[in-house]
Amino acid sequence: MSKPIKQIHLAAHFPGVNNTTVWSDPAAGSHIDFSSFVHFARTAERARFDFLFLAEGLRLREQGGKIYDLDVVGRPDTFTVLAALAAVTDRLGLTGTISSTFNEPYEVARQFASLDHLSGGRAAWNVVTSWDAFTGENFRRGGFLPEEERYSRAKEFLATTIELLESWQGDEILADRATGTFLGDARAGAFVHRGQHFDIQGRFNVPRSPQGRPVIFQAGDSEEGREFAAAGADAVFSRYATLAEGQAFYADVKNRLATYGRGHEDLLILPAATFVLGDTDAEAAELAHEVRRSQVSGATAVKQLEWVWNRDLSSYDPDGPLPDVDPLPGENTVARGRAQVRMYRDPRTTVRQWRELAAANNWSIRDLVIHTGNRQTFVGSPDTVAATIDDFVQADVSDGFILVPHLTPGGLDGFADRVVPLLQERGVFRTEYEGTTLRDHLGLTRPDTPRAVRADPPAQWRPVTARQDADPVPTDH
Repeated sequence: MSKPIKQIHLAAHFPGVNNTTVWSDPAAGSHIDFSSFVHFARTAERARFDFLFLAEGLRLREQGGKIYDLDVVGRPDTFTVLAALAAVTDRLGLTGTISSTFNEPYEVARQFASLDHLSGGRAAWNVVTSWDAFTGENFRRGGFLPEEERYSRAKEFLATTIELLESWQGDEILADRATGTFLGDARAGAFVHRGQHFDIQGRFNVPRSPQGRPVIFQAGDSEEGREFAAAGADAVFSRYATLAEGQAFYADVKNRLATYGRGHEDLLILPAATFVLGDTDAEAAELAHEVRRSQVSGATAVKQLEWVWNRDLSSYDPDGPLPDVDPLPGENTVARGRAQVRMYRDPRTTVRQWRELAAANNWSIRDLVIHTGNRQTFVGSPDTVAATIDDFVQADVSDGFILVPHLTPGGLDGFADRVVPLLQERGVFRTEYEGTTLRDHLGLTRPDTPRAVRADPPAQWRPVTARQDADPVPTDH
């Protein structure tokens, strides 16, 4: 029996906390003005994308003690932007990255439940951990947690947040004018959580939202991250968009689901992907070369080399040979707040390999960075790009892609106008939204907690009558 044809999921990442975007291009616009977010979101919605995604940077990155201004540094608050976009879009999902390290479950649950209500069921949370003490200095706790503690906290953070969201069943509000009864269940919102990281009790004050709870995304690639995703996420942001690596990651994470009583359809794999379009494949390749050189200026090339060498290389010519000095090992990186430095666990080995590559190809510093860094995932004519995306999804590289254009806010326009219609002609992408919520778009079921199986309220909560105050009153500590 032949394998069923998969429907492709597409999303759009608004670039802004990375150096994918070419902010210096004359066609680029603001990363702060609301009009840019509106243009980008409406383009994604008219193309019938599943959702828009915002990454989050909690501190401006530094290099050599100075703000790193060769890429975009800073953006308005994620929740504020997504809530505003809910008012100017109708169906597009709204996904935001919020750290579990420097927030509290009650606060995050309330914000996402509110966004889900305001958007009519289109909210999603990308759960991440914050890894460095440099970022932690912006917060009252300072410092940071070791990796194993970060994931321990993240797991309990997510579980606690879900407990809060599910403290409402969804049918408590009667608002019966004839009897004067507003709540049909005085237990609504009561919660108690006792755990290693959180010891909280009270009443959650946002009724159950349209999706039951927001869609949960996860982006970690470590062993702990993959297991965390298999246990409780609805979708994974993968960094593997090539054929072999993508298939290996896809199979690994999907095969973990059975341990948690979940099926392959319960978790979507969605890698980030860049693209460059041209009228022909040759034209697209030429444009991609120009884009890559715009993304990696001479100054940027030297700065990126410092991530590995961990020393000041400003005296080196970016169009000259690689530095002849060795990298400086250690935790005190010159590039503070930049997660990419963690990619190079063994800098001496990396430097040796790079020197061999540069010598074999006669590459300068800039050439090396261009060839070894992230490059465009899909390059070609609209026909070529549509066919490649379809082939990758059908081959289980992923369930779809999160597209990251290099221009803001108009970089998504060409894909929406020229590639999406071809995917629709192939019958692998929707022509209209068939539902109203993000769970509908992603093919995910609504998580319900039927009243018949809900646990009774904890014994320490005194029963509340219609005349009493709605806040819980603990009778014993």
